[in-house]
Formats: sequence, C-alpha cells, structure tokens
Amino acid sequence: MIPNPVLGVFFHWLGGLASASFYVPYRGVKRWSWETYWLVGGFFSWIIAPWVLGLFLTRDLFQVLFETPSSTIFWAIFFGLLWGVGGLTFGLTMRFLGLSLGMAVVLGLCAAFGTLMPPLFSGVFFTQVLGTASGRIILLGVFVCLLGIAAAGVAGICKERVMSPEQKKSVIKEFDLKKGIAVATLSGVMSACFAYGLAAGAPIKLLALKHGTPVLWQGLPVLVVVLIGGFTTNFVWCIALNLKNKTGFQYFSSNAEKYQAIENKPILETAIDAPSREVVEHHPSAKRTGSKPAPMFANYLLCALAGTTWYFQFFFYTMGETQMGRYGFSSWTLHMASIIIFSTLWGLGFKEWRGSGAPAMRFLTLALILLVGSTVIVGYGNFLGAAGGH
Repeated sequence: MIPNPVLGVFFHWLGGLASASFYVPYRGVKRWSWETYWLVGGFFSWIIAPWVLGLFLTRDLFQVLFETPSSTIFWAIFFGLLWGVGGLTFGLTMRFLGLSLGMAVVLGLCAAFGTLMPPLFSGVFFTQVLGTASGRIILLGVFVCLLGIAAAGVAGICKERVMSPEQKKSVIKEFDLKKGIAVATLSGVMSACFAYGLAAGAPIKLLALKHGTPVLWQGLPVLVVVLIGGFTTNFVWCIALNLKNKTGFQYFSSNAEKYQAIENKPILETAIDAPSREVVEHHPSAKRTGSKPAPMFANYLLCALAGTTWYFQFFFYTMGETQMGRYGFSSWTLHMASIIIFSTLWGLGFKEWRGSGAPAMRFLTLALILLVGSTVIVGYGNFLGAAGGH
C-alpha cells in the first residue's frame, strides 16, 4: 500500500479528537471515587477494546503473539509500564505547577521525546531526518508544535492571573516549582514511553502482515501488548487507593449506607493519595448529597464509553502511522498537537475560558494556529518523503 500522508493526518486528527473527548462521559459518573471509575474505564481502554478489535480486525492474533520474540514482548510491556507511571504523575504535575504551566512542560517534553528519541535510537536521525529536505521539514513541524504548546501554556498563565483569589487558592496552596518541575520532567519523559513501546513492537507488525493482516490494522497487535503494561501500573495504583480509601465495595454495591460512611469523613482524609485534584473533586464526599445509592448500570455504561473512546485515540494513531511512510516517528507530534487542539476546543465549548481576558484569548488563538500549522507542515514533509523527495 502506497503511503498517503494526507489520510494519515486525518487519522491522527480522529485520534486526537478521541483522546480529547474520552473524559466527557466520566463527568456523568455519580458517587464513585476516581480510583473506581478510572479502573473500570481502564478495563475497556487497556484490555477489552484492544483484544476485541485486535481479534476482529487482525489475522491469527494469538499465533502472531506466540511467534513474537520474548524480548520484543518484554520491551513493549516494559515501556507500557513506564508510560503508566507518566500518566499517574501527570496529575501530580497539575497540583504542583498548576494547569497551564504543568500542561506546557509535560506535553512539550512528551512531544519532543516521543517524536525524536525513536529515530535517534534506531540510528536514522542524522541520515533520514537531518539528511533529507523532507526530514528537515518534519523537524520544523515539530518545532512549530512545541511553540504552539508553549503558547497554550502562556494562555493558561494569563488566565490564572485574572482568576479570583478563591479560584487561585486551590492551585497556589500546593505550588512547588522545584518539586513540580521534577515531577513534570518525569511525567513528560515517561508519557513519551508509549511511543517507545510502539517502536519496540515493530517486529509484531511484521508478523501480523506475514499472517495476512491488512496494512491498516498492523499496529493493533502491538497495542494489545503495550497496553498490558499500562494496565498493570494503573491497576496496582487504583487497587492501592481502593484499599486505603475503603472504596472497593463500589465495584459491586450501590449500598447507600456505605457511601454515607465515606461521606462522613473529610474529603482529603479519604483521597489524599490521589494523583490529582480531580480525584478529590470527584470523590463521593466532594458533594454532600445524602444517603443515595450509586447508579451502578449508568456508571458502568459511562465508564465503558469513556474507556473505549480513550482506546480509539491509539486505534486511529496506528492507522495514521501506516500512512506516514518512512517518517512514522512524526506521528507522535501529530498526536500531541491534535490532542491539544481538540481539548482546547472542548474547553471553549464548556466555557472554561470565559472571563480569562483578551491576552489569554490571543495566546490561545495563536496556540491553535501554530498547532494546526504544525500538523500541516509535518504532513507536507511526509508527503514529500512519500513522493520520493529528499
């Protein structure tokens, strides 16, 4: 199949839309703590959806995995584990640096490391990237993407400056620049490990093609393996929080008396080890609603929708990667840019930027222009490469 970078960019945009949208269903979950709804959704994100679609769309999935060298399986799972650490520490970054600065640092590092390290490790960075015109154009796109992320961070800082003292208090109370930068660096580098896991799983793609899997779906078996690692990290953390916060019953029971027992405790006492303020805000005790049972069916349905939507970001990512030709590493930049574009649009739709002031909106507009422009530049570089340009 001849690569089609235009189609590849479109697939990456779909993946970015899925990534930016998956948290919307979680907003409807009632009376479950973060660790509960995150793990339920995670089963669909990291186990159910990858295996179901992998079995349905690829050929001989079990045989492909059986034939895969054990070293390939190990490294794919290992990088998945590290990526899980990056996701969990992402929330801590928000607590120590605030949303704007934290997002800018983490996503900037994630975009840079996730895009540039695979070709550096494979030894083609100086020949295929710096050594060709199309490769240099892609690098320009990566740089423009980082500028867009920085502009988004500045927009957030401008927004925080016009927030009321009451709104700032929750962020300032835990602000710690040194600790925040350290955690943000860890989160950004670890989050980029998903790209390393996909690169480590390249032999699985070759085996999938050998068994007759269509080119477009060749990356799905790799996701099955990498996400086992991501699931393991999140599973251990969520179960630990379930035990500490005594919220394990939420998976099986809607008993109102048990929820009332949690709600009678201080919020921070029951969720202090959560990775972000989202845990505290979504904890059952965050809203004193009385002894009401949890809507179990609705909660499971919403978590299933959220988890499956989350998986589709990488479902479309692997499809887009097949269309980028020899510059498949650039897919990570397209992924990061698309996520920020659509998450920003969701924020505007939910009126999160209302009253943020003219400077914030100008930088936000600049960020969107730069991010969209970066996807066009990266796509053009891949187009030149696919057309035989140097």
